[in-house]
Amino acid sequence: MKSLSAKLSSQLQSLLYARLRRKHLRLGRRGERAAAYKLQQLGLEILCRNYRSGHYEIDIVARDEEVLCFVEVKTRRYKPGTRPAEAVNAEKKRHIIRAARRYMRDIGNFKLKQRFDIVEVTSLKYGRLSVKYTKNAFRPKTPNHRY
Repeated sequence: MKSLSAKLSSQLQSLLYARLRRKHLRLGRRGERAAAYKLQQLGLEILCRNYRSGHYEIDIVARDEEVLCFVEVKTRRYKPGTRPAEAVNAEKKRHIIRAARRYMRDIGNFKLKQRFDIVEVTSLKYGRLSVKYTKNAFRPKTPNHRY
């Protein structure tokens, strides 16, 4: 049986973790809003945000003229020598590509050209955000994928 101090310590840790988690999620939502605004400034039309299909998600689906853009948004606090896009590893790319295929299936139009982009949002001092947009950040490896 846990002692009273161990129970209190466990509860305190849970509360602290929950508070940090909420702060992290707020930063992520703020980053996605900044990314969507940046894309709109660049002339892209936002079609969908936070598209989910099973375990897979696409942060932003946008249209750039005749190209359907699947955009991954990575938001991080500033840390010298690191970039938010480094978090988009091979597994994450596969998940985004699978979600994009499901999106294409859902809209029933496989002839549209597609592109996979990344928006990096970095939280700087005093609440300022730095937003960097990378077109064609990665491509699917399957030869029959249209561009």
